[in-house]
Amino acid sequence: MKATTPSETVNSNVSYREACDYIKSKVRSIPDWPIKGVIFRDITTLLLDPPAFKQICNIFYDRYVNEKIDKIVGIDARGFLFGSVLAYNLDIGMIPIRKNGKLPYNTISESYTLEYGEEVIEIHEDAIQRGERVVIIDDLMATGGTISAAANLVEKLGGEIIECSFVLELPDLNGRQKLGNRNVFSIVEFEGE
Repeated sequence: MKATTPSETVNSNVSYREACDYIKSKVRSIPDWPIKGVIFRDITTLLLDPPAFKQICNIFYDRYVNEKIDKIVGIDARGFLFGSVLAYNLDIGMIPIRKNGKLPYNTISESYTLEYGEEVIEIHEDAIQRGERVVIIDDLMATGGTISAAANLVEKLGGEIIECSFVLELPDLNGRQKLGNRNVFSIVEFEGE
């Protein structure tokens, strides 16, 4: 996997490091939401800011344009936003992983524990063919429960996970540990803040 470095640019005017700093500066932090003691990292501010959204999409594209990837897997719901753009730009398919009961065809499911409850996610049973190379994308990795469940679904269908990618990561919550030896990429991190 080719790693993007700070010396590379996301467009002709902005370095990788400048783009990451700009993206991080545009994330809105909301204390005590959804429960007391949690600082929620709101990405809607990134979506409202065209340069930030474009830089995120460009970083993901630059990272994967030279890789042989068959499909992008986006996690419900904010992973759809970035996964769809990436799939479109790479001219490959986009697979949604949805919350329980939202997909209309035959599915397989996986349950997992969140910081404040339990969830079930599903994927269509015919979404991935054995041996297909995929990137899983979501907006944020916290404790790793959702991404770990999504990775399990992809692997149950025989997919090869090239990388699990995120706009934001909260490394203090140790989400990477739930992914074992799977490759992980995040554009920005919020540590101990």
